[in-house]
Amino acid sequence: MPDQRIRYGQRSRFVSTSTAPQTPEVGGQGESYVVGIDYGTLSGRAVVVRVSDGAELGSAVLEYPHGVMDTTLAATGRRLPPDWALQVPQDYVDVLKTAVPEAVKAAGIDPATVVGVGTDFTACTMVPTIADGTPLNELPEFADRPHAYVKLWKHHAAQPQADRINELAASRGESWLPRYGGLISSEWEFAKGLQLLEEDAELYNRMDHWVEAADWIVWQLTGRYVRNACTAGYKGIYQDGQYPSEEFLGALNPDFARFANDKVAHEIRQLGEAAGTLRAEAAAWTGLPEGIAVAVGNIDAHVVAPAAQAVDPGQMVAIMGTSTCHVMNSDLLAEVPGMCGVVDGGIVAGGYGYEAGQSGVGDIFAWYVGNQVPARYFDEAEQAGVSVHQYLTDLAADAPVGAHGLIALDWQSGNRSVLVDHELSGVIVGQTLTTRAEEIYRALLEATAFGARTIIEAFTSSGVPVTEFIVAGGLLKNRFLMQTYSNVLRMPISTIASDQGSALGSAIHAAVAAGAYPDVRAAGQAMGKLNKNVYTPDDEAAAAYDRLFEEYTLLHDYFGRGANDVMHRLKALKREASGDTGETTDAGTAFVEATS
Repeated sequence: MPDQRIRYGQRSRFVSTSTAPQTPEVGGQGESYVVGIDYGTLSGRAVVVRVSDGAELGSAVLEYPHGVMDTTLAATGRRLPPDWALQVPQDYVDVLKTAVPEAVKAAGIDPATVVGVGTDFTACTMVPTIADGTPLNELPEFADRPHAYVKLWKHHAAQPQADRINELAASRGESWLPRYGGLISSEWEFAKGLQLLEEDAELYNRMDHWVEAADWIVWQLTGRYVRNACTAGYKGIYQDGQYPSEEFLGALNPDFARFANDKVAHEIRQLGEAAGTLRAEAAAWTGLPEGIAVAVGNIDAHVVAPAAQAVDPGQMVAIMGTSTCHVMNSDLLAEVPGMCGVVDGGIVAGGYGYEAGQSGVGDIFAWYVGNQVPARYFDEAEQAGVSVHQYLTDLAADAPVGAHGLIALDWQSGNRSVLVDHELSGVIVGQTLTTRAEEIYRALLEATAFGARTIIEAFTSSGVPVTEFIVAGGLLKNRFLMQTYSNVLRMPISTIASDQGSALGSAIHAAVAAGAYPDVRAAGQAMGKLNKNVYTPDDEAAAAYDRLFEEYTLLHDYFGRGANDVMHRLKALKREASGDTGETTDAGTAFVEATS
């Protein structure tokens, strides 16, 4: 039976699960297997998958020993400035050393029958390295420098740099800007790279490669640095065969002119291709055969589409976890305001892959539970034998739509789509002295559904209609949340028939890289899994939510489109009060030194 232990704060521990058939020979003659490795925000998961039908036979998880460093730098204990989020790259290698062999053991197969490995990663998560791939934080002289570490996807401290990139690109009419909905995010490669230059020039100059973590882990597996087309296009502003020009980058900062050519540009391979083969040291880490195929890297969201058999035009996949990423294929190239990007072949070959997202979803629910819910709810949840999240959901679920008298904006982690502004912050309107914790919790659940509807309406109004909504990720386990989404969106919701969609998607790409299938579409049809129309909208609830969505939209546009910039002003005051002015000098370093 799977290990059902809830892993609260159990860092540097793994949990293995076996779902292998109870037969004398799990890996019969002629069967082959692949390993998919999914690198999330807090942990890495390895899953063993049968090539012939996508059966998931065993898995294991390692929670990153250092987790996410968003308040202090683990190496020194120094405080980090606001909106930082760092990680330690060695944690990613530890996943290879622990989760992979444990997953193989749980599956009960002969490691010699594994023919390929595929990986996916959060994005945009960046690793600064020297020429041989060594991360800067592993050089002793830089271990105490925050900018030497991995910048996680939710590192939002590069917003001032993103603002300058957007302003300059708009004023110059750069042709690539509409491919990203008119705005480049602070989460992406160029904003974070410019922040590194302007806050720690010594490290910037020492860095040879600015590497997506998705590509760095493949580099560790194969010994070869190969960029993947997915992150290069969505996060690296690579469009029509080129990056932003030296002239453009130099106008941002003269020392940034050759950033793309010197720090970013490298060989790019398409999704489903092999980046190389498993090198001897990585084979020793994982217990897998040396020389097997290793697929090029991928983004943890985009890789889910074939696993959910959702690669046709109009099928939007929402990977719902700490954040939500929305991906969809289309045969049309269009400009969608506020989308994260559109990339030719960004999901599968032969289609335009679109991406949008919400930068806070599960993180918002966790923040509320961790900081705002009274202790008695925890006691009552324990007595009921359920999690606090489930307890709050159950308390709120039976009330009529709108009975709480609340509306919220889901911006506690900023807004990725459609406003692309991480200076925005959360709002809850309508609280009174009688408002209960479960009512606020429900309002937050609903707010994320309203955010998703805003994204869908942006696509539809831009000529890229969403015809089917498919959910993957951990939040699909909350049935009330899923029904709320169906009601708010006025659409049926299908769900991926796997608890490990990203890892399964990586395994599908591994099978293609190993030559078991001709392309990702074919592999997805054979190995992917989908439950159709699990949730359907309730007309009465949908009509009530239409009224609440109108209020959400009024607040959304009032605070998000310039009518009232109070959120930006409050963020600026917060930086001033904490000593981080956001100036483009050595602001980050100065803050750390001042607070150590």
